[in-house]
Amino acid sequence: MLRIVYQTRFKKDAKKYNNDKRAQGAILETLSLLQTGEPLPIRYCEHRLSGGYAGYMECHGAPDLLLIYQRNDEELKLYRVGSHSELF
Repeated sequence: MLRIVYQTRFKKDAKKYNNDKRAQGAILETLSLLQTGEPLPIRYCEHRLSGGYAGYMECHGAPDLLLIYQRNDEELKLYRVGSHSELF
């Protein structure tokens, strides 16, 4: 299991979903899968990012709910969560 590190920006982004149980469920499910360190199932569309987010990974917890993160052998660093329009 990887240790989860929440960046300040992720915490601020996540507060927007405090009243959205569906989004919270999608985020928690995705985080539990990411924490194992294994590749995500294909439906999460996990891929590397480029440009300003070079070095980061992105996956889709729901159709318009993205998680931006970095992962190494010990940690899962969570940077952002939100929709395409909010993050890019």
